[in-house]
Amino acid sequence: MQKIGFIGTGVMGSGIINNLLNANYDVDIYTRTKSKAEPLINKGANWFADPKTVAQNADIIFTMVGFPQDVEDVYFKDNGIFAGLSAGKIIVDMTTSTPTLAKKIGQKAEEINVESIDAPVSGGDVGARDGKLTIMVGGSKKAFETLKPIFEIIGKTYHYFGSYGAGQHAKMANQIMIAGTMTGLTEMFVYAKAAGLDLQSVLETVEGGGGNNWSLENYGPRILKGDFKPGFYSKHFLKDLRIALDESEKMHLDLPATKQAKKLYETLVDEKGLGNDGTQALIKLW
Repeated sequence: MQKIGFIGTGVMGSGIINNLLNANYDVDIYTRTKSKAEPLINKGANWFADPKTVAQNADIIFTMVGFPQDVEDVYFKDNGIFAGLSAGKIIVDMTTSTPTLAKKIGQKAEEINVESIDAPVSGGDVGARDGKLTIMVGGSKKAFETLKPIFEIIGKTYHYFGSYGAGQHAKMANQIMIAGTMTGLTEMFVYAKAAGLDLQSVLETVEGGGGNNWSLENYGPRILKGDFKPGFYSKHFLKDLRIALDESEKMHLDLPATKQAKKLYETLVDEKGLGNDGTQALIKLW
């Protein structure tokens, strides 16, 4: 079995790494704060002090960090992944990042005979935990074919969309859809409460009809319980919406509903300081 390196052990990364360990893969990990990785280390993951060393030891190196600048640092700094890579290895960025950066990573990889793909995911903490992520892939078709057995472990569906950055574009399409379902979920509860309806009954009713969607099923119950722990951080979702709208402008598209969702999450994250809450915390604006 190929030896796997994984950089980033947050909410999503930890779930993926757990499933790889359960499948008996040897996994090397790096995260800036070692203590946060202790549960994975106790389960058998090997912790290294920097991304360079992970890249030297592993055959396939996954990254899943927070923001595009984090991706840039992890790959291109002196102690980064490219400093430790050698020909024949595969790099996989699962961070939701920019198509431009995915192309930069892919082109650099080609120079040293390394296969590169951008493979952002959807499914939140539950999907990562249960191995039921949706994986959107751009970059090396050869690497995509090689990684299918791993994708079978961590995901329920995976699709190849084209060259470097295509996976990121697919993720932006996904996030545009999620923006609509999250604002719809929030305003549904706001309206139902103002009308004096039983919110649990409303949730069950909408789930059984044409209004059902992933956000409703996964975040509706959390809202009713007052559970705002992040399955997906609001600050990261705001980052995604900004990327989506930036890419839309480059394609001369106007997406007014997505712009409104971005404004709402800017209020939640930038003004209210609730970026570390889950996306369901949007309800707090009301």
